[in-house]
Amino acid sequence: MKNKPRYTIPASLMRLKPYFDVLSRTSDVYYYITDVETGLTMFSENWMRDFGMGRSVINDIDAVWMPHLHPDDVDNLKKKKDEIFRHKQEKKINIDYRAKDRDGNYVWLRCRGELLESNRGFPPIFAGVLTRLDQLNEADKVTGLLNKEQFGQAIREALEEFRRTGMGGEILLLGLDNFKIINETFNRAFGDEVLRITAGQIQNILPEDTHLYKLDGDVFGVIMPGAGEGQVTKFFKAVQKCMSRQQFIDGRMYFCTVSGGTVAYPQGGKEYQALYKHAEAALDLAKRDGKNQNVIFTREQYNRWMRSLTMRDTIKTSVENDCEGFSLFYQPQVDASTRRLIGAEALLRWKNPKGRMVAPMEFVPILEETKMILPLGKWIVREALKTCVKWRKVVPDFTMSINVSYAQIKDITFFSFVRDVIKEYNLPPEALTLELTESTIVADWSFLNEQFDEFRQEGIHIAMDDFGTGYSSLAYLKNLSCDIVKVDREFVKHITESDFDRELVQYTVTLCHGLGMHVCIEGVEEKEVYDIVTKDCGADCIQGYLFGRPFSESDFEEQYLTKEILEYRDVKNER
Repeated sequence: MKNKPRYTIPASLMRLKPYFDVLSRTSDVYYYITDVETGLTMFSENWMRDFGMGRSVINDIDAVWMPHLHPDDVDNLKKKKDEIFRHKQEKKINIDYRAKDRDGNYVWLRCRGELLESNRGFPPIFAGVLTRLDQLNEADKVTGLLNKEQFGQAIREALEEFRRTGMGGEILLLGLDNFKIINETFNRAFGDEVLRITAGQIQNILPEDTHLYKLDGDVFGVIMPGAGEGQVTKFFKAVQKCMSRQQFIDGRMYFCTVSGGTVAYPQGGKEYQALYKHAEAALDLAKRDGKNQNVIFTREQYNRWMRSLTMRDTIKTSVENDCEGFSLFYQPQVDASTRRLIGAEALLRWKNPKGRMVAPMEFVPILEETKMILPLGKWIVREALKTCVKWRKVVPDFTMSINVSYAQIKDITFFSFVRDVIKEYNLPPEALTLELTESTIVADWSFLNEQFDEFRQEGIHIAMDDFGTGYSSLAYLKNLSCDIVKVDREFVKHITESDFDRELVQYTVTLCHGLGMHVCIEGVEEKEVYDIVTKDCGADCIQGYLFGRPFSESDFEEQYLTKEILEYRDVKNER
């Protein structure tokens, strides 16, 4: 009795079963046949296997199959079936939807089928095939999402909809920040898992009737028909929120924010290629201007992006010509209690061939993306330490701070180069501080600390720059091997009117001191702020316009080098 089939296969299906079984055994796609009168449906064996279906013949297909579907796709499939079986309006089905496989992962399926009516006395049957889109290279193999080709097709359909109805919408590209660093720090399998987790998180907050697509690299795409800038902004904030915390994979922690680039259609382009190019430009600008933000496409921004592409070639030429056009400016660092000059931060500046000074936020991202920061970074170290040697003759304990990128830390030649330059100039190692921006730090503490410890064992100091701008600051303090914490100006710009900000800075300084770290407060511009961070909070070092802006080497020497105590500057009148 146990092996007796629950349902008797009707003659309409039995006559087709031999052919059906042959097709099932020799193909990767899934087949189905439904007897319209009885409602019995016969499935291919591979469908049963891949989706954990218990039987090959099912009486109520909706009750068994619909729970496998993604909730956002159920209503659409039911509507299509009703048009065929209930309302008799259609004879064919052509639809893509997601279903959960036996491992619990949603995969995209393309369902094709047709109602066949016999003139030989057999009842009508409905037969068709389901194809996994990842097997057609139409879905991304890592995330299971529809891929770039399908994204392009969906945009073309959205433009057709606009031409018919006048309803436009928004296109949003989402790119993971620092994803290349995650891949390099861990491995590609770890990076793939990050992509899968991110895809699931974004899908959970997608607006109704909106699909997520996986595009090139770490980029995702979203099409929002009928939406305006407000809806896109609201959705992007939701994405930011779900990505604003540390996450773990197999006990290993990572942190990865998201940048966005948005273009409206048809305003931003009436063809797919133009829209995609404009959204891509907006995303690139979001990453260059600080990441973890969404940039809305405008013609002005697109022109700026195009200029940056031209700038890449110009910068490459400058670097190759012995860093022609590059120079270093120096901002003073002051002992908090005595106002005595104790060091400076070397800041990179670049003048293009036309003689215009280009803002660092425009050229520094290009240097890092193209890895030109590697040769230029060595030039910076040599020039800054050469200056440090000269200034230590006047201020014997003068220290030079130099910004370094994650790419430089990973460069296996960088440590030996720095060590050799220090020896060449006969400098004590403690005269150099290397600063790494908190937002670029990846949470592979063992790797970072291994690199930093090489420098620290040599006597070189390590500083965490822009502390407080990331989401995991306390974790960085706990895990990162460094000597100095530089508190970002956002912490202090409202400190005179905010008791909370004052207590927060005071707590941060106390915590750092307890961990054996010195604290430098950045962005100090007013005497009242200086008094609070020194007298109330106990900061060790001050860096800000109150004591000086960045100056060229010669101007720095004239303004600061021979003064025992630095004077307060009138910041407002200098602007």
